[in-house]
Amino acid sequence: MRKQKDIHLYTAPTSNGWKPIIFMEEAGVEYDLTSIDFDKREQKTPEYLKLNPNGRIPTIVDRTNNNFVVFESGAILWYLAEKYDKFLPKNPNDKSLTLQWLMFQMANIGPMMGQAMYFQRIAAKLGEEHPFPIKRYVKESRRLMEILNTHLEGRQYLVADEYTIADIATYPWARAHYWAKVSVDGLPHLKAWLHRIDNREATQRALEIPEPFWAFFGKGDIEESECKNAERFKGDV
Repeated sequence: MRKQKDIHLYTAPTSNGWKPIIFMEEAGVEYDLTSIDFDKREQKTPEYLKLNPNGRIPTIVDRTNNNFVVFESGAILWYLAEKYDKFLPKNPNDKSLTLQWLMFQMANIGPMMGQAMYFQRIAAKLGEEHPFPIKRYVKESRRLMEILNTHLEGRQYLVADEYTIADIATYPWARAHYWAKVSVDGLPHLKAWLHRIDNREATQRALEIPEPFWAFFGKGDIEESECKNAERFKGDV
């Protein structure tokens, strides 16, 4: 009989969904994985909603902690960082800075780029093209990329020149700038940071789990991926 791993992860191939996978692959932590199928709306089943009342991914269950459930990707990263003592600086100020940049991603980069993606890759594809919100979210996303670029000047990573959960949270969103149609031209420090993480084997391995979605990064059959992705939201517009 196969031994259960300490962490059971429920996720899907999205910028948020890859975050705990990146952590686990980088940390060398074994985990059980349940791939959530959006086409079947598995994230809305009664069983899953008992774990995550918001009906979103990712979610983890820590079997070593009385099956303690953690949802929200940023909270999951913080929980895992403390549990495994990985990717979280020991210095109190650096630890606080890591939390600040983690929250910056959660409160700003994710929501703004997510809306830029939605209005351009989903709503417009389904016949609901609205120039004003597209301009708004693309412009704001670009501003956030500029903030990252300025902060990264002279730095290897976001905090204390070490790879932390702030980088893990931010990378899959910033790396998907193509899908949000947000230019990173003229942002050399951001590009260097992306390239640096592109070269991390464990992080790149994580982007293929549970399956790759290369269209996020401007690879593969963009048109087919865009149509398939938009179809999932057909009832929302």
